[in-house]
Amino acid sequence: MEYQDERSASGPGLVARSLQLDLKFNSLRIYSNKYLKIYDCGIKFNDKEIVNTRRIGITKASDLKWRWYLKRSRSISKRQKGDKKPRKEISSKHN
Repeated sequence: MEYQDERSASGPGLVARSLQLDLKFNSLRIYSNKYLKIYDCGIKFNDKEIVNTRRIGITKASDLKWRWYLKRSRSISKRQKGDKKPRKEISSKHN
């Protein structure tokens, strides 16, 4: 997969588009199919790194806290009140 803009993960629709997922994936069993595999890459997070908030952009069950994001991620469409967007990391090249 080629590099994607960090905003490509700022919502479920954009994530699906970035991964080229469409309606044909709706009926697949997540644990047993030949098109999509999910792997544990071994990255661990502690509770302080994960923000749990209410759902956004919906009218039904909007009070449920069924939304999570990594605090250090810049790909969040709407952050929890008081949670500031992290600065963009600047990589330096040494020649």
